[in-house]
Amino acid sequence: MGASDYLAWLSIAAFVLAIGLEWRDEVDAARYVAAGASALFGIFWLTMVPHYWYEMRSPLETLLALAALPLCLYAAFLLVRGRESMLILVRAVAVMGIIYLPVETIPIAREWLIETTAYQTHLAMDLVAESPGLETGDNGYRSRFAFDPDQTATGWTTYIVLACTGIGSMAIFGGLIASVRAPLRRKAVGFVAAVGVIWFLNLVRNVIISLATPHGWFQHDVFVYVATEWMGGVEPQTSFLISHNVLFQPGSVIALIGIAYVVITIVPEVVEPLEEVLYVLTGSEYDLSAALGAEPETGKAAGD
Repeated sequence: MGASDYLAWLSIAAFVLAIGLEWRDEVDAARYVAAGASALFGIFWLTMVPHYWYEMRSPLETLLALAALPLCLYAAFLLVRGRESMLILVRAVAVMGIIYLPVETIPIAREWLIETTAYQTHLAMDLVAESPGLETGDNGYRSRFAFDPDQTATGWTTYIVLACTGIGSMAIFGGLIASVRAPLRRKAVGFVAAVGVIWFLNLVRNVIISLATPHGWFQHDVFVYVATEWMGGVEPQTSFLISHNVLFQPGSVIALIGIAYVVITIVPEVVEPLEEVLYVLTGSEYDLSAALGAEPETGKAAGD
């Protein structure tokens, strides 16, 4: 593991400790521990900036990683100042980390997830165009689509990495749903619905990018200019950079908003951590339940 991985594990462990303190009704101690964890989490995201900018060439992910540090520090400030309602967001982030970090940092778990996603993409690709099969990619996993460079428009192909699996988005909704107090049945239905939609959309995204890259779907002058002058790529990479970084990364944000709305209709309590997120972003209180017409149910049995 690298320094970033250790920072991630340390911050998530601190978030989990804060949850334990809250569970024992040591709320003040929980707030202070969570504040320290939030500051560490912000530093972790700052260490990811070079990766997103130089390796991934992703302006969106770079900006989000840069924004994470001041936002995490502000969240820490709110916790120290006594905003106990922020602890629901702490629970959400802790569960997100518990879901995501094992596949990020444990080689056997990462290999299984990447190669399984690659195989599923290969099968789906065969439904719309002939898949070239899989071979070992630059990441050492059998996740590279074996297009013959002499028989494609660009000579380039793609391989599946962890970010292509959808596990990050699944972890987000797993954390949000787990953080709230709601009947277990509705929470399970909401989680299955979110994971199912994410899995399907992610599969469609992988298939389109994996076909657009070798076949040069976006090798047009205006896109070549954007890819080479603005994104630091070379001309054969244009279709990958445009489809992956320009079309699907912003599209993923829109999709997450849509999935969040679906989840809220099933588990209205999820608005509570989302309201805390909005408070951190804007400094204003919001009543999402009223705005969305998604008032949490009360007086139900725990197994409803």
